Order: sequence, then structure tokens, then C-alpha cells
Amino acid sequence: MKFDNPEDIVQITPLWKGERFPNGRPKVPEDVLRRIRKITLEEAWGPLWNRGYQFQFEGDFKIIHPDKIMVGRAVTAVMVPKRPDLHETLLQYGHEQEGRKGFFNQWVIDSLEEDDVVVVDMFDKVHLGTYVGGNLSTAISTRTKRGGAVIWGGIRDNQQVVEIDNINVFYRGSDPTAIADVTMVGMNVPTRIGRAVCLPGDVVLGTPAGVIFIPPHIAELAAEQAEKSQVRDIFGFVRLKEGTYSTAQIDSPWNSTLKGDFINWFQNDPAAADYRHLNWEKEIAEARKHDGDGPQSSVRL
Repeated sequence: MKFDNPEDIVQITPLWKGERFPNGRPKVPEDVLRRIRKITLEEAWGPLWNRGYQFQFEGDFKIIHPDKIMVGRAVTAVMVPKRPDLHETLLQYGHEQEGRKGFFNQWVIDSLEEDDVVVVDMFDKVHLGTYVGGNLSTAISTRTKRGGAVIWGGIRDNQQVVEIDNINVFYRGSDPTAIADVTMVGMNVPTRIGRAVCLPGDVVLGTPAGVIFIPPHIAELAAEQAEKSQVRDIFGFVRLKEGTYSTAQIDSPWNSTLKGDFINWFQNDPAAADYRHLNWEKEIAEARKHDGDGPQSSVRL
């Protein structure tokens, strides 16, 4: 077996048609990551759930910075309890055949790029299962700039890690012991985090409610649908405060008058300026098909 094997990574991510890292990992554009930083977990969850991706969220974590959002591209690892023959074989192979240094967790962190997030299945081990401490968290900070880690296991040196402002860490528990009696059996492979599945290159969105793993080929769509929901809500809040429409009108499918009001507001109001990259042609075309059917059958923009 090989660690971080490009052929394997490309094989398990065939729906991604964009740029890839040299190891084959999908490289979702920085602009999409920027847009996802502004959306909520529920807004990202909807497009995934509706497309059959129903095991992408896990919320049972402790969080180093509970008030900070974390977004980045997943670098995954799978750890198992130590079995001596397997352990020595894989450790030796990594050192001698792939030129890797140190222990398994250091191999992963040494591979990180800007905007990466380490995603590790540590089989919920905390005692002797501390994947990072102060030193490795500092290395994650230096390499990723604004990424972090999602660890289904433990960390140590919490008082040091909490002082690192530019990353976040989601973890199951803390313990003063160092990592021991574990073996890495996969790097940039499918990884289970609690109830969720993460693949290399997934966009990791970490929030106070938990973590969602967004498949790279859906990431831009998720950002777009979330932004459209946000700007519709901004418009709705404005018109409700003005008393222009009732809540029933805002929450129901929009008729032609309301749709036209929204488009005029969207094109001219400063509150919509950050959303003007969005295109509404598809929604308008769909709405026009139903205008003759009455307001309740109109398609909401």
C-alpha cells in the first residue's frame, strides 16, 4: 500500500472536474472557500441533503475557538489501534520507501498546504490518543494560515493551542498523554468522523454547531444557493419592517409583483452589493412558466 497515493485519490473523487493538487486531491478555488466562510451550516447542509449526501455532518465536538468559523480543504487520515507487525511494516515503509520523517501524525501535518484542514479518524481515542499538541498545532497554523483540524480523538496542550488565533481545532477530548499505540492505515483516503464521511479535498465547514463536509463538486453550488437564500432574506426583512408585505407573502412562492420588486431592489440597493455576482435568469425563467397558474404556484426566486 502507498500513503497519499494520487491514483487512489483521483479514483475516489471522479465527480470533481477542476484543478487538483499534485497528489490528486481536489483543489476547490479560493473564491469558493471565501464564499463558504460567510454561510451558515444549515445553508450548506440543505443542498447536500437534497442530493442524497445525508451523512456529512457531525456535531459532537469540543472546540478550541467556539466563536470562530473554520473553512478549508480536507486532508484525511485513518488511525487504528496498534498491532505490532502492521505498525512496524507501515512505519518502516513510510520512512524508507516514501522518505517520511517522524511519526504518522507528523507525516500528515508535513503535507499541509494553505487553507487545508486535517481530518483524522482516531477511533475516538483520547488517552494516549492526542493527535496534536502545541507544537503540531503551531505547524498547522504556519502551513495552513487559516485552516485547522477535525480530530475524532484527543489533543493535548490546550492552554497553548487556544493561544493560536488563526486556526481552529474540533476534537473529542483532551489528555496530558502523548500519542501512542496507534497506526496510520490510510492518508487521504475515505475517513469516518462520527456519523459523517469525509473524502480528501472535501470543503470542511466548522461552526459552533459542528462540522459539515461538503463534496468538492457541490461546493460552489452550495455557496451559490446559500447566498441566494441570504439575499432573499435580507430583502424579506426589509419589506417586512416596512410593512410592504405580510409574512405569508414573503414565505409563500412569490408572484410577479413581488419578484419584480425583489429584482429591482437587488440591482439597486446597497444592501445587495455583495451578492451581485449571483445570476437569477434560471429562477426568473422558471417563475414565468407558472405566472398564469396563480400566486401559490409561482416559483420562489
